[in-house]
Amino acid sequence: MLLEIENLTKSYPSSDGPVPVLRGVDLSLDVGQTLALTGESGSGKSTLLHLVGGLDHADSGSIRIAGQEVTTLDDQGRAALRRHEVGVVFQQFNLIPSLDVAANIAFQARLSAQADPTRIEDLARALGLTDHLRKYPEALSGGQQQRVAIARTLAARPRLVLADEPTGNLDEATAGEVLTQMLDLVAETGAALMVVTHSAGVAARMGRRVHLSGGHLA
Repeated sequence: MLLEIENLTKSYPSSDGPVPVLRGVDLSLDVGQTLALTGESGSGKSTLLHLVGGLDHADSGSIRIAGQEVTTLDDQGRAALRRHEVGVVFQQFNLIPSLDVAANIAFQARLSAQADPTRIEDLARALGLTDHLRKYPEALSGGQQQRVAIARTLAARPRLVLADEPTGNLDEATAGEVLTQMLDLVAETGAALMVVTHSAGVAARMGRRVHLSGGHLA
């Protein structure tokens, strides 16, 4: 099993004391599987994604990725995990404005010492970015920027891809096209994919669907 989550809990502080967000979450995901994580706003979907990606710390419980326990890693270990095992696609793209498209795509792969010009060219072609490689993010549409963000994540060949509302800022037609391209590329590499989404249409295209409510998965 690529991803194993057991009895995961997370609370956030408030003036009235800790506010529980996750109350003992159990979840598993294997190589090649796709999963939609749905739930109301504030239900903890993004929190769970960030815990899996090593971007936040759990209160208790276990997260194992390829047999490695994430919750006991220090900051350096979590950063190494994101370089070599886990790729994150954010809703806000998070492109580097001073780098052109080609350099943005290569950025994560260079951090993991996996930069491959052929891979970058293949991803750019698959995502319709070949004519934009020398442009800077400000010159791109929202859909094009999201394609760059997806290409950047996949260029590093992660075993697990985490996507937080990857089409949330796009119109319906562009969202459907970008999602198709992402699913095709993930299937090609054999990576597992977990998508946080409010969209029933996006969730319907995943192999599995789980709903987060009251801190538990259904």
